[in-house]
Amino acid sequence: MNLKYYYYYFQSALSPKICDEIIRYGQLHKPEMALTGGMQRDEKNLTKKGKLKKKAIKHLHVKRKSDIVWMNDTWIYKEIHPYIRQANRDAGWNFDWDFSESCQFTKYGLNQYYGWHCDSWDVPYNKPDSPNEHGKIRKLSVTISLSDPSEYEGGNLEFDMRNQKDWNNAKEKAIYECHEIRPRGSIIVFPSFVWHRVKPVTKGTRYSLVIWNLGQPWR
Repeated sequence: MNLKYYYYYFQSALSPKICDEIIRYGQLHKPEMALTGGMQRDEKNLTKKGKLKKKAIKHLHVKRKSDIVWMNDTWIYKEIHPYIRQANRDAGWNFDWDFSESCQFTKYGLNQYYGWHCDSWDVPYNKPDSPNEHGKIRKLSVTISLSDPSEYEGGNLEFDMRNQKDWNNAKEKAIYECHEIRPRGSIIVFPSFVWHRVKPVTKGTRYSLVIWNLGQPWR
């Protein structure tokens, strides 16, 4: 799918007060190791007690290393949803979506990162017990910068926009590093099939919030 905008952002949209509230709320909960979707679904990676095997953890950390907390509080969605709707309209995507998954509060500490990936699956969700998710796909992803840029170094969000470039160019020329959306409270919305990554944090701690928004499969 060719796009005019591979992402749409609102710089410093959320106030420092709201960012602080989200961070404090996230810190009240015990974090868990961030996994990738395929690893979560593959029983071969789990022990009999349901924990990730050491070999699987080593493999996971080639791709992703961070700590997360899940949130599904209404007040958070109320703050973010208007920006999702505006980005979907103003970017010209006009994707049909009707449900947001649990928010993922993410802590990137020293040398933590998330390599190249896209958020969408290859098949719709098979969750008969969850009618808001069953049969749907991820269409719009959202990430919010919660930390002040002075509190960390590295950790930059990058997008791979090769579809927008000449395939004869080097891959590096198709990567866009989002320096201008580091300010605290910035909201970035993008189609869930767009490839992106978070580079390693080299100093301090970077907090972010991610929300995936679902709709019926493409027609």
